[in-house]
Amino acid sequence: MSKPTILRDSVKDHLLHLIRQGEIEIGKTINLAALSRTLNISVTPIREALTQLEQSRILKAVPNRGFIVPKLSLTEAENLYRTIADLEVLAVEGTVYDEQLVKELRNEQLHLQQTHTPSARLASRVNFHRILIKNCPNTILTEILHDLESRVLFYEQMFVLDASFYEHIDNQNEAIIRAIEEDNVPTAALILNMNWMTVLEYVQKQLVLQQSTNYEVVSLSVLKQ
Repeated sequence: MSKPTILRDSVKDHLLHLIRQGEIEIGKTINLAALSRTLNISVTPIREALTQLEQSRILKAVPNRGFIVPKLSLTEAENLYRTIADLEVLAVEGTVYDEQLVKELRNEQLHLQQTHTPSARLASRVNFHRILIKNCPNTILTEILHDLESRVLFYEQMFVLDASFYEHIDNQNEAIIRAIEEDNVPTAALILNMNWMTVLEYVQKQLVLQQSTNYEVVSLSVLKQ
């Protein structure tokens, strides 16, 4: 791997970390010059990394502004979660599960059940899904999924504020593991798809609630004027 490629991938990982931590705000332009100074590298690998993240739909290029993390819409949420569900099912169907991988899944499932904050449970949930596909031989597929899941993590940490929400997810994860242990991949894939749709439904409800609240605030402001 060439040095420019290594730099680009390092910048990409750094940006994904900032997005996961919420340090890059929605709608705020990413400052290339500031990143260049912080990382002590030229803007070229930074721009390449930003372009890759845009292609993964994690960032959006806005004319005359630059790159931003776009606000999630109902349509975008549905497209994002359904795409992840479809791709992850494909990855699971192409994965051979041995005892070690099943053990890792069970350990992460146990960790998920023992965490008590929304952010910790979300991080564990994402890690569960990454373990689920870690042995998939299609590396292009897994790279796309990792990029998309970074965006999911960014949005879910804003919307999922109640750790008890993940209790239903716990049951689905357990059912996925049992199906894999029984070598019943079709059932595991079905539950996996249901798992992502459960989260999608929750996020959509939060988006509708947020939009309704914003509308009421704007209406109240207009009336006061």
